[in-house]
Amino acid sequence: MPQVSKNVFRLFCCFGMTLLMLNLIACKSSPKQSPLPPQARVLAFGDSLTFGTGAMPEESYPARLQAEIQHEVVNGGLPGETSSEGLKRLAIWLDEYEPRYLVLCHGANDFLRSLSEEKAAENVRAMVKMARDRGVDVMLVAVPKFGLKRPPPEFYEQIAEEFDIPIDQHILDDVARNSALMSDLVHPNAEGYGLIATAIAKRMQKSGALAP
Repeated sequence: MPQVSKNVFRLFCCFGMTLLMLNLIACKSSPKQSPLPPQARVLAFGDSLTFGTGAMPEESYPARLQAEIQHEVVNGGLPGETSSEGLKRLAIWLDEYEPRYLVLCHGANDFLRSLSEEKAAENVRAMVKMARDRGVDVMLVAVPKFGLKRPPPEFYEQIAEEFDIPIDQHILDDVARNSALMSDLVHPNAEGYGLIATAIAKRMQKSGALAP
């Protein structure tokens, strides 16, 4: 084979492998979910970040999300709750509200109280499994270590990969790093919660749970 042809062949092979790797990465990072039926209910579950501390009730991210996605969104936020307490409470809320979709944002109080990160990971994993075992689709929102300006622990991404569910790893961290979007060192203000709701809606669209 002439040298020019060999070089072209090598370039073609490299290009093909690059496309294959990009496709594999895209598939891995974009889990697919079934479209939500029109009357499907969404449960936003977590602590004060979900409850909407730092803003009016109608400015919380679940309220803003409901307006964006045209589905009922139940605000299941409980200020001060740790992931261990959330794990015990989640079953009650799943039974009562029977959601088809769960947006799970938990762990902030574990980090603020310097509790075990391994235990937080165990509890978040158990919450995801509980919902999935009931046929509820799940999306994770990764929580940074507020105040220390540290990104979310890796276990959120690991859990998302394990269960093949969508995750937003950046929105809370991005908001927390912009003081204009925060009501205090931990909680967003109304504008911050609005950005969180928009990011979650976009992630749900990307997964296929919502129509574009």
